[in-house]
Amino acid sequence: MLDKVFKYEDRLVQFAGECIFFCRTLPNDPAGRYYGDQILRSSGSAALNYGEAQGTTTSKDFIHKMSVVLKELKETKVAFKILKYGQIGDKNKLTFLLNEAEELAAISAKMILNKKLS
Repeated sequence: MLDKVFKYEDRLVQFAGECIFFCRTLPNDPAGRYYGDQILRSSGSAALNYGEAQGTTTSKDFIHKMSVVLKELKETKVAFKILKYGQIGDKNKLTFLLNEAEELAAISAKMILNKKLS
């Protein structure tokens, strides 16, 4: 679908951008608006909080910000699962974004674990 990006920040930015494109295609009904707005907020928040995590000065602050990134990615993932269950949105794009949310969340969790162990 897209060229694979390996820099984590760039992946988060690309993910948030792809979520924007996806949400523009959702129906203009209560479900489409509600979950679209939620996906926009949580996917964008993950990218923005990662930017903040890079500026932290302590491990504790980094872990806290990365925990927010992880929480937002999990929230985005659940919203995609709900849309998938409700058969709302392009199935292929939804599957791609759901998988990307899961991969990004796994990377975030690993970054938190590595920082805790260091």
